[in-house]
Amino acid sequence: MTPEDHAQAATALLHAEATGTQIGLLSKRHPGMGMQDAYAVQNAIYRAKLEQGRHVVGWKIGLTSKAMQYALNIDIPDSGILFDDMVFDHGATVPAGRFIQPRIEAEIAFVMGTAIGGADVTRADVIAATDYVAPSIEILDTRILRADPDTGATRTVFDTISDNAANAGVVLGRERHRVDAFDLRWVGAITTRDRAVEETGLGAGVLNDPVESVVWLARRMAQYGQSIAPGQIILSGSFIRPVECPPGTEIHADFGPFGSVDIAFA
Repeated sequence: MTPEDHAQAATALLHAEATGTQIGLLSKRHPGMGMQDAYAVQNAIYRAKLEQGRHVVGWKIGLTSKAMQYALNIDIPDSGILFDDMVFDHGATVPAGRFIQPRIEAEIAFVMGTAIGGADVTRADVIAATDYVAPSIEILDTRILRADPDTGATRTVFDTISDNAANAGVVLGRERHRVDAFDLRWVGAITTRDRAVEETGLGAGVLNDPVESVVWLARRMAQYGQSIAPGQIILSGSFIRPVECPPGTEIHADFGPFGSVDIAFA
């Protein structure tokens, strides 16, 4: 892909978000695209949103579980950007039409107390930089069709990364914990949709330890001259499969002693 291709793809995705109309697979339009192309499209979206007056409030890490990596035939996570208009309050209702095909995932969120970055970031560095951890829900959406209507081909990881790693929203629970207050590998959630259990999982599903997920993010960002700023939210990765949220859905993620998170969709 050329720089012009990256810019055109970003413009198309921004228009899809604004109008609620999905675009076709970028991987079909550009069959030779790779990881660098995907992040170049995401970065073009990032620059456009800053020009629109948006502010970065954090980062999301995706594809941290082996199951999702096997499904997409990759062996590394991906990342996306959280903007200020993506933050929803615990117990809020997402307005009708805000998203195209929303889904949710349960995750452990890190909120950073100090800046962290560099290619040599360690687990100890992440723990020292973390202000607190909290239960959270990530809202996913897709501005790209999930499957090509002509061939049946499904989105690739390059489509997903280009589309800001399918990121659309974040909801933090009210509870705040020191990062060492729990063994995060054993922090889990029972996630219900309309009072029926849909998914369960444990933090160990995230690269064996959610802290290691944040380590990965900091090191990846260093490759692009970026770092994690104080106060930013880091969604460390889901330990459940995505749960579909059609209109009228009520979601409750029960993390036990760690807390809970609620979100509804009008």
